[in-house]
Amino acid sequence: MRVRLFGSIREAVGAGELEIALAEGACVADLRGQLEREHAAFGALGTRLRVAVNRELAPEACRLAEGDEVAFLPPVAGGQEPQCTLSQAPLVPDEVARRAGGAAAASTTMGGIVTFVGAVRGESRGQPIRHLEYEAYPGMAERAMQEICDEAAAKWPGVRVAMAHRTGRLEVGELAVVVSAAAPHRAEAFEACRFAIDALKERVPIWKKEVAVDGAWWVEETP
Repeated sequence: MRVRLFGSIREAVGAGELEIALAEGACVADLRGQLEREHAAFGALGTRLRVAVNRELAPEACRLAEGDEVAFLPPVAGGQEPQCTLSQAPLVPDEVARRAGGAAAASTTMGGIVTFVGAVRGESRGQPIRHLEYEAYPGMAERAMQEICDEAAAKWPGVRVAMAHRTGRLEVGELAVVVSAAAPHRAEAFEACRFAIDALKERVPIWKKEVAVDGAWWVEETP
């Protein structure tokens, strides 16, 4: 298959394109591993190298087929830290707020930073909750989150939004989602944060399963 390289990874490898042969049924992770063994630059950048398959961001488990075009994308200028992330690790609200503020947060341009934090409740539908399970469509979910951030920036000029959402199993009390909005004034920050969390709940492909004492169910409506 055809592998395209850009920026620093292209320069380190010495080629803009590679032709790679993989076993049938191989996935993105298999391709990454092969390239890391053949080229030290891939190992140095690790997961900071995003992967696109046929011009769509793809997760590590994405299966590859003959004829696919795969691109490895190094961090872009000014974008080494994404605004929107999925994570199986605990969320840190201060980190999301810092991403929302960006470089401007250290100056006097951002007068207000509003952060919404969503935690796992101990009760739902009148039943005690044991834990939650979140499942996301990686690649598509981050892109949908970024689109919401871009919409907020267009709706409230000067606003910057950042989001983080957990996946996997979460215990009661753990943080499931953090949304931060930074703006020159507090009113816009509050409005943009409310817009972003509501849009995330409605549009981003993330699914929640509630596991209660007496049963389990997927939540398929916006709370």
